[in-house]
Amino acid sequence: MDRSANLDTEELKMTREQYILATQQNSLPRTEHPQFYPVGIYGWRKRCLYFFVLLLLVTMIVNLAMTIWILKVMNFTVDGMGNLRVTKKGIRLEGISEFLLPLYVKEIHSRKDSPLVLQSDRNVTVNARNHMGQLTGQLTVGTEGAVFGHSVETPHIRAEPSQDLKLESPTRSLVMEAPRGVQVNAAAGDLKATCRKELHLQSTEGEIFLNADTIRLGNLPVGSFSSSSSSPSSSAPRQTIYELCICPSGKLYLSPAGASSTCQSSSNICLWS
Repeated sequence: MDRSANLDTEELKMTREQYILATQQNSLPRTEHPQFYPVGIYGWRKRCLYFFVLLLLVTMIVNLAMTIWILKVMNFTVDGMGNLRVTKKGIRLEGISEFLLPLYVKEIHSRKDSPLVLQSDRNVTVNARNHMGQLTGQLTVGTEGAVFGHSVETPHIRAEPSQDLKLESPTRSLVMEAPRGVQVNAAAGDLKATCRKELHLQSTEGEIFLNADTIRLGNLPVGSFSSSSSSPSSSAPRQTIYELCICPSGKLYLSPAGASSTCQSSSNICLWS
C-alpha cells in the first residue's frame, strides 16, 4: 500500500511539473519577428494613378472653359443663337447670313420697311418643284441678268435707273400675253422692234392705230411706169413727191406722183412681188 501511494504521488508531481513547464513556455516572449503584408497601391502604380487623375481634372477644366467661350462667342440665349431667334411663327434671322448648303423654306420675309437682299459670288438660283420632286420652274440671276426656265407672271418689269431693259429668248420665242392688253411705253426715248425675218402686227377683232406727227416707211420699192404710158422726159425736174400705193397682196410701194393717181401705171411691181 505504501509503495502504490508513493507511485501515485510521483506521477502527480510529474504531471504538475509538465503543466508548469508547458505554461512557462507559452508565457515566454517569442523571439521570431512577425511578417507584415502591405495593403494598397504603392510605387509607380500610385504615381500613374495620380497622373491620370490630374490629367482628367485638367481636361474637365479645359472643356468647361471651351464651353463657356463658345456660349459667349455664339451668343447663345434662351431665345436662340446670335442673330437667329426662334419665335412662335418660325425662325427670325437678322443681319448678314451665309448659307453653304441648300436652304429649304416655305416663306422668306424681311423686316418691316427693309429690303430682302440675296447675294452670291456667282449665280442665285431659285427652283420650284412639285410633290414628286420634279422641277417645274427655275429662276437664275447672274451677271447677264435674270434667266427664267419657264413662263413668268409679273405685274411689273423695270430696269435700274440709267440702265437698259432687255427681254431676250436666245433659242426660243418670246411671248407676252395679258387678258386686258399689253402696254409698252418709252416716256423719254425710242421704241424699237427689230427682227431677222418678218414682223407681224395682227388684230383679230379691232384695228391697228398708228398715231404720230410723222409716219415713215423706209426702203419701200418704187414702181416704174409701164411701156404703154409715156415716160417722163430726161429734162423733167427730179421727182421728190411720190404716191403710196398698195398691191392686192398687201404690199406697199411708191409711185411717182402726178396730176392724178399713178398707181395703176406703175402697178407692174405687183406682178413680181
